[in-house]
Amino acid sequence: MGNAGEVNTGVETSQERPQRKFFGLSQNVFVFGFVSMLTDFSSEVTVKILPLFLANALGVKPAIIGFIEGLAESTATILKWVFGWLSDRMKKRKWLAFSGYAISNVTKPLLYFVSSWPFAAFLRFADRTGKGVRSSPKDALLADSSEKKKLGRSFGYGRSMDTLGSVFGMLAAAGMVAASGSAAAMTLTRSIYQKLIIMVSIPAVLALPLIAAFVRENAPRTGNLRTLNLSLSGFDWRFKTFLVIIVVFTLGNSSDAFLMLKAQKAGLDIVQIFLMLAMWKGVTSALSIPAGIVSDRIGRNHVIRAGWLVYALVYLGFGLATQGWQVWALYALYGVYYAMTDGVASALVADLVPQSEKRGTAFGLYNAAVGVSALPASVIAGILWQRINPSAPFIFGSILAFVAMIALTVLMRASGRFEPSATA
Repeated sequence: MGNAGEVNTGVETSQERPQRKFFGLSQNVFVFGFVSMLTDFSSEVTVKILPLFLANALGVKPAIIGFIEGLAESTATILKWVFGWLSDRMKKRKWLAFSGYAISNVTKPLLYFVSSWPFAAFLRFADRTGKGVRSSPKDALLADSSEKKKLGRSFGYGRSMDTLGSVFGMLAAAGMVAASGSAAAMTLTRSIYQKLIIMVSIPAVLALPLIAAFVRENAPRTGNLRTLNLSLSGFDWRFKTFLVIIVVFTLGNSSDAFLMLKAQKAGLDIVQIFLMLAMWKGVTSALSIPAGIVSDRIGRNHVIRAGWLVYALVYLGFGLATQGWQVWALYALYGVYYAMTDGVASALVADLVPQSEKRGTAFGLYNAAVGVSALPASVIAGILWQRINPSAPFIFGSILAFVAMIALTVLMRASGRFEPSATA
């Protein structure tokens, strides 16, 4: 992997066009951190707890919830692929990212009017459309705006700020529910959900001016685009191998909706669930930057494999958990998994595809590998939940995580090509 970082593409990148630094981070990386924080303040409250609303207020079955979540993520998948490639072709990333944030942030307030699961599915679809438009161009812009030796730190900061917004959102939601006199309620009613949507709609809109005013376009201005297409051709075999392993892992990584349903089944009320989610995101926020820095020093794959091991143990724990305190402890460890893998995996993609003019497409392919697996993963989880028992989806996910971890270990040792990026 260190060798990959030395490829000379002839592309003018951020290293040749220095940006202002804030705490050692480029201006683009620093600003997008606050954009992510504001956006996730809204998203975690409106979108993440949508499954609870569907199950509690509308009586939607777990299999349908799994289908909605899987369809939403798979929708984003195709768009992440296409718009990542488009950002390479157009040599424009900033305004594609802006458009994606705008779509999502305008859509979320409409959840106030949801009264049936098809309408909820449509809005979830629209929200993920925005995610699909912005994700790959944004990640490519961040990679191009970061120093090679600080990629882990940059992506870790982004994930840290992202989850910090989630913490604030969940704490605010818990306070609102408690103040409404529904602290002991075991279900999420429509009136409470509508109040939450009103509360979180404004911060998301504030993210758009930040992008427009302070983010600089940093896409490559040169590069050979004749071989650039919507396929895996032209990419290193190591990158392709990583994508295959990601698919294996993601098939067992069903929607987090099932984790919240499990928490409710273990006896937690709505306020407790909000506080637990805030704790989960707080752990992720606190550890994302350290995990990214460690990956800069010892190599991404080591950190990712350790994170997958944590995930496997956590999901096995969810499968066996029956008490509320057990769910709390497992959610804390779940935050450790996210911190060790989310930003680090993105940094690994940037390592494996050092050519700036191909990074949008590369992030699109990576996101596609994750998203294509999301629909079957969530549908399988919903079926296992209903037809076997609520523990079955978690045990299945744990097994696949172990398989993916072992596969990455064996293949990386066999290839001898995944050296720590710090040696580049």
